[in-house]
Amino acid sequence: MKLSNTISIIIPTLNEAAHIGNLLEYLKANSNPKNIKEIIVVDGDSKDGTPSLAKTLGARIITSEMGRAKQMNKGAELATGHVLYFLHADTYPPKDFDLYILKAVHHNISSGCFRMKFDTSKKFLQFFAWFSRINHKLCRGGDQSLFIIKDLFHKSGGFNENYIIYEDTEFIGRLYKISNFAVLPQSVITSARKYEKYGSYKLQYHFGIIHLKNLLGFGPDQLYKYYKKNIAP
Repeated sequence: MKLSNTISIIIPTLNEAAHIGNLLEYLKANSNPKNIKEIIVVDGDSKDGTPSLAKTLGARIITSEMGRAKQMNKGAELATGHVLYFLHADTYPPKDFDLYILKAVHHNISSGCFRMKFDTSKKFLQFFAWFSRINHKLCRGGDQSLFIIKDLFHKSGGFNENYIIYEDTEFIGRLYKISNFAVLPQSVITSARKYEKYGSYKLQYHFGIIHLKNLLGFGPDQLYKYYKKNIAP
């Protein structure tokens, strides 16, 4: 594929007014506008003015039912770029991320992500972030962002909307089976706010249990039930 391909950035949001403005300005300052077809903010009925703020900063606003899988699928359905790049509202990709993605696509990489670092100096979280460089599905997660050729996304069926949580990991697990998934050597910087809210050790433990339950064949409803009981009641 040619480097003239363009990227649609898709950001699912729910009450992200405190973060979306900084992210949108960062994306514009750290990429080539010729490579970015559009930035799509898919909002799940925010109550804090997220859509209007994002629109003011030039994003294309799409409304959706709440739920990241549903939001990202809707964004992908309406995207017009050749490559889809899914990004969380509190995750910052590396400078020139667009060029890294398009070069990977040019070299026949049809899906992939970046390595990840947290915006904290806590050694515990740095330790777990180190594993994001390993190209194995067990080391994947939505905070690392995800790029995928649009044609492959539609052939794969997209995100499984039965998953209220774990939707990124479930989808990437399928991509490992049908594509040459790559982990690019640059790093995104993602917020540790959830770890600060719930406690790093507690949250990492429960995420580990959710991974284990998935490996043991527990379904999306059971994973969400565990999440609601132990992380976000």
